[in-house]
Amino acid sequence: MTATAPSYPSVVPESAPALVLDGITKTYRSKAGAVDALRGVTYHFPRGSFTAVMGPSGSGKSTLLQCAAGLDQPTTGVVVLGGVTLRGLSEVALTKLRREEMGFVFQAYNLLPSLTVYDNVALPLRLTGKRPQRAEVHAVLEQVGLGDKVKRRPAELSGGQQQRVAIARALITRPSVFFADEPTGALDSNSSRQVLSLLREATDRAGQTVVMVTHDPVAAAYAERVVFLSDGLIAGHLDRGTPGQIAAAMSDLER
Repeated sequence: MTATAPSYPSVVPESAPALVLDGITKTYRSKAGAVDALRGVTYHFPRGSFTAVMGPSGSGKSTLLQCAAGLDQPTTGVVVLGGVTLRGLSEVALTKLRREEMGFVFQAYNLLPSLTVYDNVALPLRLTGKRPQRAEVHAVLEQVGLGDKVKRRPAELSGGQQQRVAIARALITRPSVFFADEPTGALDSNSSRQVLSLLREATDRAGQTVVMVTHDPVAAAYAERVVFLSDGLIAGHLDRGTPGQIAAAMSDLER
């Protein structure tokens, strides 16, 4: 059967959310029985918003992100990104959508060790069949403060620098939605601030939507809204919370 490309809507209203989760459930089955990781999550992520997703271990945070990004298929429910419904898309179409509309930043930097910083950043463009423009690649590296590292390889960089390369690689395609899974989990406090400031800039300056899973109240405070998960359900949210307020809300969930 021939794979079909996603049919992007010709016009998506500015008021439409960047990402919609509607009744998302995810059940994993094993010899020990069924485990419900998500139990009916409905949430709209506005365009140009920065949302942190928090919750106790096993609450469904990473599963939510995986389903939202089309990296895993929900058991039931619908995910709509930029007006495109993910359910029913072929793997080829999903891959195309991820390359063109999504950026990914994970705790593991996932850089190719044999490539230079320049080539790591240019890679997503090459994968979409585009010829990278040197000025474009240099501009995004300047944006993340690594304009002088273009010829270095990942092993020659600190952890914080590698994560900034990963952000530059995500920025180069100008994605509408960034998914970040514990992006500062392996970094020191100074590198964490730099990485979080870049994600904040993606929202404030470029109008991109950021969805970040984190366990760190300090990281979550960079978002304008924190959504709390508990036992696979949304348990509440906090707007413009301080690290102390976010930590207190997490403590209440863990009791």
